[in-house]
Amino acid sequence: MDKGIHVELKASVLGHVLGLPITNSLVMTWVVMVILIAFAFFFGRSLKEIPGKFQAGFEMAITGAFDYIAMTLESEKLAKRFFPLIATIFLFVLVSNELEFFPGVGSIGFFQGGELIPLLRAPTADLNLTLALAFISFFTIEITGIAMLGFFKYAGKYVNLKSPVGFAVGIIELISNLGRLISFSFRLFGNIFAGEVMILVASFFLPYLLPVPLMAFEMFVGLIQAIVFAMLTLFFIKLAIAEPHGSH
Repeated sequence: MDKGIHVELKASVLGHVLGLPITNSLVMTWVVMVILIAFAFFFGRSLKEIPGKFQAGFEMAITGAFDYIAMTLESEKLAKRFFPLIATIFLFVLVSNELEFFPGVGSIGFFQGGELIPLLRAPTADLNLTLALAFISFFTIEITGIAMLGFFKYAGKYVNLKSPVGFAVGIIELISNLGRLISFSFRLFGNIFAGEVMILVASFFLPYLLPVPLMAFEMFVGLIQAIVFAMLTLFFIKLAIAEPHGSH
């Protein structure tokens, strides 16, 4: 008799190194890093003065993204500073999301206590990783705001003692700002983990019919989530460097 569907919220621990747990999502993170580094290395070595179709398309995408960031931040200098971070976040989240549907991910592993422990799991389906990405974006945004405006002017966005209304608005802004950690991490984690569960349920009931269109849809969702995470980082940086209300 089938045991039914087994869903595990947290990443599975495969072993320990120097007392630190090595999870299947961490192993998959290393795989994503190797893929991105290898692509950058080999693509960089193959660049030509007269580009082929792939190089031309890639350069067009990079140029378009850079121009959009420069337009949003209203500064080419700031765009050069933040483009590597935003592009890295986008590529890392995108590859992490899309590799979830490669053969072997989530299906190859070992049995422990009668349950399959997969060797690989989508990194973005692990709340630890999405929370780490959220902290990176959050501290980048806050440090940028302080560096561009100065500590006291930036703090004035959240601590306004000039009027009761200004004080209340500042507190709301502060709570909203801290809430970005939750929205950043749980939005990405929730979408990817829910997609995993949905495909697992579909595979259990209609294994040869329903999973394929759902996988195509979830691959599209993975792309959208990568764009959303990168774009929100960009927009919040823009808000952080904006002058406080009434500073004029």
